[in-house]
Amino acid sequence: MSQSHALISEDLAFLDRQRPMPILAMLAVRVAVTCSKWATHHHTRKSLNNLDAHLLSDIGLSADAADIEANKRFWQR
Repeated sequence: MSQSHALISEDLAFLDRQRPMPILAMLAVRVAVTCSKWATHHHTRKSLNNLDAHLLSDIGLSADAADIEANKRFWQR
């Protein structure tokens, strides 16, 4: 699990332990978290698409694997 994903999960767990929020507020928080995750996916995949072969090898990815990941839609895991 990535560090940011773990942080988001911890934040949501913290919110669940607090005084219950109104349903609309909880829905708004969950929508914001989802949009934030999607924006991160989009940004990192766009950046991955721009890496040179030697940088891809530094992070342990082949050009084909990087291409597959970079071409996923923002909502896909």
